[in-house]
Amino acid sequence: MTANSHNKIQVGISSCLLGHKVRFDAQHKEQRLITGKLVNKFDFVPVCPEVAIGLGVPRTPIHLVGDQHEPRAVNVRDESIDVSEKLIEFGLQKAQQLDTISGYIFKKGSPSCGLFNVKIYKSKTSVLSGGMGLYARQITNKNPLLPVEEEGRLSDPVLRHNFLQRVEVYHRWQLLNADGLSKNGLVQFHTRHKFMLLAHCEFTYRSLGPLVAQLGRNDLPTFAQEYITMLMSGLQKPTSRGKQTNVLEHLAGFIKGDLDRHDKQEMRQLIERYREGDVPLEALLTLLRHYFRKFPRRYVLQQYYLNDVCPEV
Repeated sequence: MTANSHNKIQVGISSCLLGHKVRFDAQHKEQRLITGKLVNKFDFVPVCPEVAIGLGVPRTPIHLVGDQHEPRAVNVRDESIDVSEKLIEFGLQKAQQLDTISGYIFKKGSPSCGLFNVKIYKSKTSVLSGGMGLYARQITNKNPLLPVEEEGRLSDPVLRHNFLQRVEVYHRWQLLNADGLSKNGLVQFHTRHKFMLLAHCEFTYRSLGPLVAQLGRNDLPTFAQEYITMLMSGLQKPTSRGKQTNVLEHLAGFIKGDLDRHDKQEMRQLIERYREGDVPLEALLTLLRHYFRKFPRRYVLQQYYLNDVCPEV
């Protein structure tokens, strides 16, 4: 992979979510959250696998049938028309071509693009709901670290923030590798993501520290793969007020010797009020950023956590 020359992060997306009329009924499923807000943040790479394999617009729809682990994609009117292999082959091809994307947004429920609970028909009266679209399965299998999400779940601010955060982290990792991964570069990368990781998974936070400390004794490519796998998995864990409170208390500890009695009391009270749900997280981050400008701590100022746009957790 080469460094992305685009100004915005590249993210794959189901074409219909951008308003492209590629669905079986010649309509689209435009999501205004995506086309109104996220389009300003990302450089979207639209793909409609069903059109790409030659299915027309409009067309008779397809659905998944058979086994939950290896379903087939067939025409809903004539199940002898099976497009499974074409979707799988296209997915494998696209997984290799899309090596510069840093995330993917898929269409919910689609037999080609759905990520979760896609219907699998055992018969006309028996339906399973634990399937994955055949195209989406190839993309995720070949790129297991790639942050992925369905458009419907992005309406949840916490899930949306988690996805956007993971996309940005993965993009930074891609750039680090494109520039030539080094041991010092990996250590710096880890250092700057520490508090962000702590806000999601303390176990991974505590596990990665000793591993990075032993980096000099390990083969860099092997270690890097283990590291980024653990990091991305940890970041996928949902955050909470309790986890965020833990991070805030850690950060406040860096400046407790610089604050007078009244400021320390105010900080403690605000953190407690946040924990109880009375003040937003951004209020604490704004105050901390103010104090760290006044009493600089290079280690803390490098943290991506302080500059993250947080949801109301």
